[in-house]
This record gives sequence, structure tokens and C-alpha cells, in this order.
Amino acid sequence: MSAGTGGGAGDHRGTTRSPPRGAQIHARGSTTTGTFLDVVVGERAAVLQLLAREDQALLVGGGTFLVLDLGLDILDRVVGLHLQGDGFARQRLDEDLHLGTGGGDLASPPPEPPEDTRCPEPGPGETPEPPQEWLDVLGNGLLKKKTLVPGRGAESRPRKGQEVTVCLRAALEDGSVVEEDPGLTFTLGDCDVLQALDLCVQLLELGETALIVSDAKYCYGSHGRSPDIPPNAALTLEVELLEARDGPDLELLSGKEKVALANRKRERGNFYYQQADYVLAINSYDIALKVIGSSSKVDFSPDEEAELLDVKVKCLNNLAASQLKLDHYEAALKSCNLVLEHQPGNIKALFRKGKVLAQQGEYREAIPILKAALKLEPSNKTIHAELSKLVKKHADQKTVETEMYRKMLGNPSAGSAPVKCKDKLPWSIPWKWLFGATAIALGGVALSVVIAARN
Repeated sequence: MSAGTGGGAGDHRGTTRSPPRGAQIHARGSTTTGTFLDVVVGERAAVLQLLAREDQALLVGGGTFLVLDLGLDILDRVVGLHLQGDGFARQRLDEDLHLGTGGGDLASPPPEPPEDTRCPEPGPGETPEPPQEWLDVLGNGLLKKKTLVPGRGAESRPRKGQEVTVCLRAALEDGSVVEEDPGLTFTLGDCDVLQALDLCVQLLELGETALIVSDAKYCYGSHGRSPDIPPNAALTLEVELLEARDGPDLELLSGKEKVALANRKRERGNFYYQQADYVLAINSYDIALKVIGSSSKVDFSPDEEAELLDVKVKCLNNLAASQLKLDHYEAALKSCNLVLEHQPGNIKALFRKGKVLAQQGEYREAIPILKAALKLEPSNKTIHAELSKLVKKHADQKTVETEMYRKMLGNPSAGSAPVKCKDKLPWSIPWKWLFGATAIALGGVALSVVIAARN
């Protein structure tokens, strides 16, 4: 292993080399105290910083030492850096290192450590600790990846949006194989496959074979997959990345190809909807709608145009249903209105629009919409039930509003109003007669005043 010097301070980067297991990197005058470094095989680290002191030995564990980045402040304190181990005994590294003054005689080898600082071998009956080779992909311990066969380098990793082909073998914790596919192809990052697979394939190099252990959360969740995958089942996936290529140019797809691609995305959205994962369902429906709405350099036949419109309406309806589940009412209302622009008599869109308006408290607007849906499908019990519930809520709302207005105007409520007598009193005078008599009396008074004024 060698370390080169860069153009400035802190830019000292070592070349990639694979020292043997149990190799030691130590400084002159080191003691038995050491810092053990976990080196993950296949992990692409931007920087592997060695925090070293002159009195501290550095032990490297694992089969691959990837990147070494030593700042000048550390390099100047690591004197006579050597690598020891099988095949690397007393190999000099300091020829390429920028060392500070006072480093001593660099031509002489460093002293041997006072005692063996390698990890002790397990005794009889003891279980050896597993090598630290697992990569915790999300940092929560629920999704881990381990390289079995290295690939062609980090530059060969696929990018989001590319089409990848993998060889897949999935098994339960008891070893039961539940899926085998020697040539599974999907678009990376579109959630067309299990989340565990979609996330981890982005970390694979071309030709790499990896083992993936995933919690049920990133596989089939609490629903499982009948009949072979029970609910809440963790899966172990063995995956080999066979190919990665750019995705298709949407502008050049024929009508049939566009319909097929959009339908695949829609069906994936339906899968997530059934799993009650409405966020991922919305993601898949959005991708399908982008495929349908993309510009095209190819002419479509009327039948193909009709098929695309049919898929678009289905996606918008399902999108509205998912948005409604997440209480995204404005977004759901927009999706329903887009459906009704194309198909004003679409029952599902009318029903969901009525439900959205009802959830927003707009009963006056929601009731006519649900009545229109019921008129189109009078036997639909779901619409009947929703409309009945809505009419009752609207009546209750009107009662509350009436009572509120009465209180605002200062009138007594209906409950506190005095009860009127049903039978009229014999001496009661009709109000019309009373009004007439009052008018005559006032007229007489006015006439008397006029006469008195003339006299």
C-alpha cells in the first residue's frame, strides 16, 4: 500500500490496495494501545480518516482497504509508517509520505510492538464474531447489503431512470425460496419492484452479486403475498446486476408501447394501494400520467388515442382515491375535475368529488353531485348510503346555522319562546280591526289640531 502527496495541505490520498486480514499499520514507538478500523468490503467511502497518535497502533480489519485520506496534521505525527502482516512484512510506506521534521532515521525499520495487537483467535467453544461486512443501507438496521462477488467498480453503478436487469432469488428466513427470476428488468427509482430491491440495486456495481436482508417493511409489509409469503415476513434476496442501460425515449414510443408502459406503472400503483401504501401508489400513478402526457414524435391511431385516454382516466381516478385516503382534499378535487373534463358522466369521479366536498363541509355543493352520480347508477348502494348521510349532516348544519343567526339577532331561541294559546279569547280583537281603529283615532286628532289652528 502506498500513499501519494497532492498539491496542497490535507490532500494526501492513498492508492487502493488490499492488505491481508490482520495487517497492522503502526507508528514508531507505538504501544499496545490500538484503534480498530472496521473496513466494509465493497463500501465506497469518500474518505477513510485515520485518527492516529505517535503512541497508538492502527489495526485494519476486513479484506479490502479502500481509501486513505491523511491530513498533514496527522501525517506529520505518524513517523516511519509501515505495514506488517502476511506477504507485507516490513514493507516500507514512508517513501511516498510527506513526513514532518524530527521524524528520526527513516531508513531504519520501526520497532516491533511490545505484544501482539491482533484480534485474539476464539477459544474452544467460543463463537467467532462475524466480519463487519454488512452495509446498513438506511441506517435503521432494517435493510442491509453484503457483497458476495465484487463488480466492475463504482463507475459502473446504475443511475436512477435507467433500465436494469438482475438475476434474483428471494427466500424467507427459514430458507424457503419464494421467487426466482434470472432476468428481471425494471426502471431504477420508479418503485416498480420491492423497495428493498429498488434501493439496493442502486448501490450495486455491474457484475456484482450481493446478499440483501430486508425487513417486511421494504418487501410485502403487513399484508404479505398469498399464498407463499406470510404477513410481516422478512426476506433475504440474492441479486446479481447483469445489465444497466438508458431507459426508452418516450417521444419515440409507439402508441401500443406507451399504453403498455403506462399500464405497468398503473398496476404497480394498484399494488401499493392494496398494501395501504398510498404515498407510493400516488408516485406510480404520477409516473403513469407523465408517460401518457409526454410529447411524441410518432402518430397514434384513433384507437390508440382512445386507449391512452382510458388509461389516463383510470390513473386519475385511482390517484384521487389515494389522495382522499391521505386527506389531500384539494389535490383529490383537482384529480376528479380532470376526469370530469374528459368524461362528465364518470360515476367514480362524481362520487369522489362529492365525498371531497363533503369532507370540506361543502354540503350544499356535494349533494347535487352525489344525486347526479345516483341518477347514473340508481342501484349503487354506496352512493345511496353516502347521500343519505350527507343529507342528514346538511340538515343538522342548517339547524345549527339557524340557531346561530337567531342568537346573533338577539331573538329568543325556539326552545325558550312562550307557547301560544291555541284557542282565541272571546274578547280578542282581530289585528286588522285594531289597526283600522287606531288609524281613525289618529286622523281625528289631526283634524282637531288643524281646526284649532285656523281659529
